[in-house]
Amino acid sequence: MQRPRFILASASPARRRLLQGAGIDPVVMPSDFDEDQIVMNNAAELVQALARGKAEAIAAQLPHDNANWLILGCDSVLALHGEIHGKPAHAQEAIARWQQMRGRVGELYTGHVLIDGRQGKTLSRSQMTQVQFAKVSDRQIAAYVATGEPLNCAGCFALEGQGGFFVEQLVGCHTNVIGLSLPLLRSMLADLDYDIIDFWQP
Repeated sequence: MQRPRFILASASPARRRLLQGAGIDPVVMPSDFDEDQIVMNNAAELVQALARGKAEAIAAQLPHDNANWLILGCDSVLALHGEIHGKPAHAQEAIARWQQMRGRVGELYTGHVLIDGRQGKTLSRSQMTQVQFAKVSDRQIAAYVATGEPLNCAGCFALEGQGGFFVEQLVGCHTNVIGLSLPLLRSMLADLDYDIIDFWQP
């Protein structure tokens, strides 16, 4: 049986690079899903709802008479002492956020939704990783925000970029912090009776 097309419903370069580095070359189809329409106080439920919205928006655009495709939708937020944060709106917000984050432990949640067009099934999961932030100085915060990197990231940092210097420790899945949990994706595919190695590029 022909393997389904693997579609990433995200514009995130980090998620694309993560999959490509792990041997999967996805078809990238960013959704125009309006994330502001979903408001929840539970971080795990919020990221799953956002990921589902992205994946379903792409599924609505694809043929269902020959639905040989798998869609992965993902979304991430950072919870810090019960408050949920997404991408900062501007540099001033990023600076204020880092002043709150430094020296503390945050919880990075990523929602994962897989829609299997062939089987007509949808799986939804979330993963949480604890992040210990370094006690960075105001000067370091200003310099980091000036790079522009934090403005493009949920949680205001990129683990795989310059933000990695300011993370002391992770408890849990590290790829989850980058944008998607590779172990969780493997498990979700197995629940749909797929083997992850069948999606590896030759």
